[in-house]
Amino acid sequence: MPETPDVHYSFLGPAGTFTEAALAQVPEAQGLPWRAVNNVGEAFADVVSGRSVAAMIAIENSVDGGVSATQDALASVPNLRIIGEYLVPVNFVLVARPGTALEDVKIVNAHPVAYAQCRSWLEGTLPKHGHIPSSSNVAAAAALFEPGPADAAVAPPGIEKHHDLVVLARNIGDNPNAVTRFVLVGRTTVIPAPTGADKTSVIVELPEDRAGALLDMLEQFATRGVNLSLIQSRPIGDAMGRYRFVIDADGHIFDERVADALLGLRRFSPKVLFLGSYPRADKQPNVFTSRYDDEVFIEARDWLRGLISGEPGA
Repeated sequence: MPETPDVHYSFLGPAGTFTEAALAQVPEAQGLPWRAVNNVGEAFADVVSGRSVAAMIAIENSVDGGVSATQDALASVPNLRIIGEYLVPVNFVLVARPGTALEDVKIVNAHPVAYAQCRSWLEGTLPKHGHIPSSSNVAAAAALFEPGPADAAVAPPGIEKHHDLVVLARNIGDNPNAVTRFVLVGRTTVIPAPTGADKTSVIVELPEDRAGALLDMLEQFATRGVNLSLIQSRPIGDAMGRYRFVIDADGHIFDERVADALLGLRRFSPKVLFLGSYPRADKQPNVFTSRYDDEVFIEARDWLRGLISGEPGA
């Protein structure tokens, strides 16, 4: 019987992160090896090299917005596609080594994004505390066992199952509705069939720094009835005033209105990077008015074709 080749999935580790919780939502990843990596670059390197079939990466938070490291990596690493998105509710606990009381905490180790989402609670409960940034939420907790000044760490719930830590406080996030959006990134160029509840992600560079350039770009979507659920600017880095835009559009590349918008973008911009069309994690159907139905675009093309060919009545 032929052996099944090893198929790995990468995620930002170590074990116990919100990224691992997102990967746990992927049916195809169940029962296969998962590889914990240290950063987005390493995760994408796994995919490009073929070490992993896909990598789970955080791309947006409902409180702090887009994750710039992910957006910049997607813009710079070629031939990557988003093949799925997943939502993970975000909350945090404050943990410490056994024997530490809440009033003993002077220095808190926390990932900068997690710290920002717990800042009000921390400043209200520990008004004189200091903050040491960490590379991940789990790493912040693990660092408590290393030499250093931190007395406690902001970490995801359940971290005490992985490390010998005590929970000093639960639900310390300032926003109980906080959610992080993750994307599964691979190299496949196969576009999944539209579901009616889809997103299309692109990265677009403005052709020049001039008045109205951003409006021209946005009109490619507005005039075709395509709603944007995310638009975020990132510096290209080669000169002042040069930006690229990370865009999530409601709809699928197979939808006529989205396809026509992409054609408009390609005429407008010197560089349009297509990141994929994929089902929305919230499964909410895409909403648009009837004048942007596929049939309207198809009829308009048939009308123009008739004019060009000289069909009677066109």
